[in-house]
Amino acid sequence: MNSFNYEYPVRQHFGKGCAESAIKEEMKNVGQRVLLAYGSGSLKRTGLYDKIRSWLEACGKQVTDFSGIMPNPTYAKVQEGARLVRENDIEFILAVGGGSVIDCCKIVSAQARMDEDVWDAWYVRHHLPVEFIPMGAVVTASGTGAEQNNGAVITHEEKKLKQPLFGAFHSFAILDSDLTKTLPMKQVVSGAFDTLSHCMETYMGKPQSTNLSDEINEAIMRNVVKNLRALIANPDDDFARGELMWASAMAENGMLKLGKQTDFQCHMIEHAVGAYTDCNHGQGLAVIHPTLYRHLQDEGKEKLARIAETVWGVKGKTTEETATRGIDALESFIKEIGLPTRWSEMGITDESVLHSAADTCFLTPGCCKQFSRDEVFKVLKECM
Repeated sequence: MNSFNYEYPVRQHFGKGCAESAIKEEMKNVGQRVLLAYGSGSLKRTGLYDKIRSWLEACGKQVTDFSGIMPNPTYAKVQEGARLVRENDIEFILAVGGGSVIDCCKIVSAQARMDEDVWDAWYVRHHLPVEFIPMGAVVTASGTGAEQNNGAVITHEEKKLKQPLFGAFHSFAILDSDLTKTLPMKQVVSGAFDTLSHCMETYMGKPQSTNLSDEINEAIMRNVVKNLRALIANPDDDFARGELMWASAMAENGMLKLGKQTDFQCHMIEHAVGAYTDCNHGQGLAVIHPTLYRHLQDEGKEKLARIAETVWGVKGKTTEETATRGIDALESFIKEIGLPTRWSEMGITDESVLHSAADTCFLTPGCCKQFSRDEVFKVLKECM
């Protein structure tokens, strides 16, 4: 393992039905003026909005709504939220939703305290924000693990870029598996695959030699596969829902990354495609992963073979054959859980869009193979 320093700031409230008591407990420690941030309507349709607002008001909070945060949050939406914070003298942000809502609020938290443009601060002047509006998260769609860290993925529509920014850590995260029942199963499955992708992207990073962080990772990958199958078989399986929610948190709370330089090349490629198509994140990852892994199989065969044995339970006569069987098992699992394996299944048929994505995606240094943009395009084209 590489050397590391580790400090973790996010307080966790985990458990079926814990949301009300956790929110009321945490509201004792925050200011009076609260920004309640959420997405495009499911919170109100399910009645969860009324519950959360009533809990906040019961704690004496003045609530301002920040609604309509889209699945791939835009930079314009970040600026809208920052204006709301300033205009209403907001003291605390409560993000209720999945990764998109939570990511958007991390950057709102930073931008509201900055005089300069937060995008230019990072990508032009290369420095991070240092002051934030305090915030917490109530997770309704697990998978991204966004509540566990300060990274965010934001789409800058004018620049045609979907890229990471860094904002605030949450002071707390509320992981109530009951809240995931407000989502359609298709979205739950997509989120769970994102968790599996986070694990694989960390596992395939450097160093390639297996270490304690990787062995913990193997257990989480097996857990995701097992419990996603269980939840698809029985959507009322509360235990499986809770396990998937905690697996999502574990994948992104930093534990699996200790001593590792992560890969995340698949994520960067999907983000680039998403900037041009607004595609579903988990589905896009499902399309890319098997083909990308076949392209890096020579360089990453030992780790791919170990995943094949420890996660998928398959083995060949050689390391190369075992790695191939593992990739095939991953692709079969993607089909089994109903996610796409080709861009055409997602309505993406324009090769020029894929070429633009290849030309703009970030090439990660942690990947076991350093890709050229031409090969990234080849990967994307093979996924048609």
